[in-house]
Formats: sequence, C-alpha cells, structure tokens
Amino acid sequence: MTAQIISGTEMAKTIRAALAEEVAQLKAVGVEPGLAVVLVGDDPASHSYVKGKQKACAEVGIRSFLYSFPKTVDEETLLAQIRALNADSAVHGILVQLPLPEHIREWSVIETIAPEKDVDGFHPINVGKMMIGQRAFLPCTPHGVVAMVKSAGIDIVGKHVVVIGRSNIVGKPVGQLFLREHATVTYTHSKTNDLAAITRQADILIVAAGKARLIGPEHVKPGAVVIDVGVNRLENGKLCGDVDFEAVKEVAGYITPVPGGVGPMTITMLLHNTIEAARELAAK
Repeated sequence: MTAQIISGTEMAKTIRAALAEEVAQLKAVGVEPGLAVVLVGDDPASHSYVKGKQKACAEVGIRSFLYSFPKTVDEETLLAQIRALNADSAVHGILVQLPLPEHIREWSVIETIAPEKDVDGFHPINVGKMMIGQRAFLPCTPHGVVAMVKSAGIDIVGKHVVVIGRSNIVGKPVGQLFLREHATVTYTHSKTNDLAAITRQADILIVAAGKARLIGPEHVKPGAVVIDVGVNRLENGKLCGDVDFEAVKEVAGYITPVPGGVGPMTITMLLHNTIEAARELAAK
C-alpha cells in the first residue's frame, strides 16, 4: 500500500480561484484588499517567503505593500512603522516576517499590530479568541493543515491526533484547531519519552518539529494520515520535510509532500485572512 498524496499545490489553486472572485466582488464595491509586509534584515529564506506572498497576492488581486528595514533597525522605529500601518485605511492586513533580529522583541512587535489587522493570527487577542472558540483570525499554517485534512475527505471527529512540536506558530494552535473539530489531541515534543510509542497511536500525525527526516515508518501506524509541516534545506540545497517521505509513504494512508504540501496552503490562508479583514473593516 502506498499512501495517497495530499497536494497543497492543487488545493491552493482551487481555493485561490475562489478568493480571486471574492476580491473582484469587493473591488466592485470600492474595497481593494491590501496586505502590508514588514521585512527586517537580509535572510535569504525570509526574502524568498516574502516574494512568494507578494506573488500570491498579485495572483488573487490583493494589493501588497513591502516595508524593508536593515537588520540593525531599532525596535522603536519598527513599532512606529506598525502603528502607522494600523492607522492606514489602505492596509487591511499586516504581516511581520519572522524571525526577527535578536535585539528586537518578537512579542513586542506582534502585540503592536492591531488585532483586526493581524492576518497571521499571532496576536494574543486572536490566540485567546481561537482558544475559546470565538471568531478570530486563525494562524495560517494550522488553519491550512485542518483544511487539507478535511478536503481529503478524512473524518476528524473522534480521531486521535498526535502533534509533534509545541511552537506558538504551529504546534500549539494546530492541536487546538483539531480539538475544535472534536478530535482527541496529544502533544509531543523534544522532551517526550519514547516518541514512537505515542506517534504510532495517531490516526492523524502532525509533524512540526523542525528536524529533517525525524519521522520514519517506525513512528507511523499503518493507514494513518501524516501531515508534514517541516521545511528543511539539505546540504545539496534540496528541501525536505520532518518526515522521511519515501519510507513513510509505504506505511501511511495519506501523506503531504515537501515541497508542495502545507506551504502553498499557508500562504492561501494568509490571503483568505486578508480578504476577511478587508471585508470586516469595510463593514465598519
């Protein structure tokens, strides 16, 4: 048995076509969704991600604004820019590309973004609303993961979801979103004893550990759904996930590839959130 591939690329294409129609409808009533991206420093990966986001915005008709700063920028200058964007009616969503230089406090930056423009879903107000089931901007990667599982026709209710990783960006929120879908959720991480014994219990395994090919077939229950959130660059320059794809696909029932899996869905959910922000701000 070889696993069925869940293609984020194909899914994103379908969703973005629908999003482009939504943008056209908003423009027809005088609302042009706008996303401001703040980029600090010259990290090649960050620049690559930002280019991908700008390209995706253009694809669906969202206007994008780029604000670049040298890595030596002081925190107050950055916060002043964010406050200006909070007040700019042409900007509906604000995204600060992470990671930031060490001298800038990440949470200080995130908390300065107006919650109604926090299209990354990282602001404590949005995180809190998500936790208690209120309407909020959902973090893009976790939202994309749940959408992928659902679109593959997989029933989540009552399933055992095991999450590897506990980051604020992916691990913690993705577990909460599956909890909202009535799954039973277990969190594992780098300090977990006998990881494989727990991951083998998973009906749906979400891998967000940040370690190349950490997960092999010995970690996976036959027929399980395996969602690989990891993006790692090998010495030969190729990208790979946290899952040993070739080996695990012979055991799993469903699996996402890297690249072409979760990544395109993350950006798609960012577009979705930006359009929602534009619609909500226009209604005020």
